[in-house]
Parts: sequence; structure tokens; C-alpha cells
Amino acid sequence: MALTVSQVARLAKISIRALHHYDELGLLRPSDRSESGYRLYSQADLQRLQQVLFFKELGFPLEEIRRILADPTFDLRAALRMQRQLLTERASRLDALVHAVDTALDALERGTHVDKDAMFEAFGDFDPSKYEEEAKQRWGETEAYKESSRRAARYKKEDWKRIKEEGDALFQAMAALLDAGTAAASTEAMDLAEAHRRYLGTWFYPCAHTMHRGLGELYVADSRFTENIDKTRAGLSLFLRDAFAANAERHGAGEPCGSI
Repeated sequence: MALTVSQVARLAKISIRALHHYDELGLLRPSDRSESGYRLYSQADLQRLQQVLFFKELGFPLEEIRRILADPTFDLRAALRMQRQLLTERASRLDALVHAVDTALDALERGTHVDKDAMFEAFGDFDPSKYEEEAKQRWGETEAYKESSRRAARYKKEDWKRIKEEGDALFQAMAALLDAGTAAASTEAMDLAEAHRRYLGTWFYPCAHTMHRGLGELYVADSRFTENIDKTRAGLSLFLRDAFAANAERHGAGEPCGSI
């Protein structure tokens, strides 16, 4: 049975205005209209709305969500698996932060101090400035590097934490596929490769499929990349390279013409 816009708004706990906005963007257009011209939403529309809200909760911009859902190769099952992995990683990180807050509160109430090593444990050891000078020497004249530098200059500590969190979650999801024996050329692996490419586009620089394929080659050719990536799971760098290449071919991109 079709639902009206007000019924869907109550069900999804969002505003009618938001649903109208999604319609205008082409993000979620109702399948039908009543004789009076009112929007009517089907079960398939509700399923699409759920995807919109999942991606939105994970921080994806609306335009990016629209592109993802409009992709003819979009796989709902693979998307749900990826979303679950990303949300699980976020939940783990939030649990660690809650524990850190509780520890700080307990120390404050007792009049003691938190151990300096434990104080920032929840934030990890990500350092965005690492290899900065070398990156500038290798790619400083490229538009990708210049765009990445412009964006990075605006990021604050909480932005870098989020960037690390999202990147780690994508690599963990890839590692899970590798553990399960899933082929790098599978739909699931290629969808995650595409998610990683879009992640780079969201946070750093527009990354064409050919460039993304070249980045995968770099993950294997440069031992520092390989060593760091394979800390997540042995052999992950090779799996990423092959998944990036398969995804590039799926989108009609040939051999890499270079990376950033």
C-alpha cells in the first residue's frame, strides 16, 4: 500500500521538507501520485530512502549519494554490507572515546590524573603531515596535490580523525573480503574500491578511475605503503591493487597513466 509524504515523514522521522528536497534533487522521487497530485511512496521507494539515510548518517554528501544510487552497477546487498562495516568501525571508535571520557571524569572526581599515555589513546596515532615533504617533491606540481593541499589546510583535528576512521573502515571491509576468500574482481570488492575512490574525492582530490588504478599500483610498488597497509591484513595491498584495477576496468578505464 502506497504511503503519503506525511506518513513517510513520520515513519522515517524526517521532515516533509526533507522529502520534498530529496525529490527535487532526484535523490528520491515517489513512484506514483494520487488523483489530487500528492506524492505516493511504494515499498521500493522506502527501501531507497533507507539507503539515503544510511549513507547520510555515514557522512556522504547528498549529491554523492545520488550518484551512487544512480549507478547501474549499484548492488544493494553489497552496499548494506559496506554500511554495516563502516558503522561497526564507527561504533568501536565511539566506544573507545566514551571509555576515555569516563576515565577522565573518574580521574576528575577522584582528584587524580589520567596516565599521559592513556589520555590520547582513543585518538590513534594518525599524523597527516607524515611524508608531506616527499609528497610535495613527487607530486607538488599536479592539480591533485594542489587541491589536496587546499582542502587539508582547512581540516581540523576532528576532521583528520573522521578521515582516518572512514579510511580504516574501508580497509577493514576489504580485509574482511580477503579473509572470506572473495575475489578482488568480485562485485563486493569492486564496490568497496569505488567507495574508496569516492572517499578520496570527498576528502582530498578528484580521483579518476585511471588515477585510482595507479594508486593501487603504488601500494604494491612502494614498500612503505605495502608495510603500512598490510598491518591491517597480510596481502591486503595486493588485494587493493587488484580490486582498484578491476573497478577501473568495470568503468572503462584502461592501464594507469600515473598517480598523484
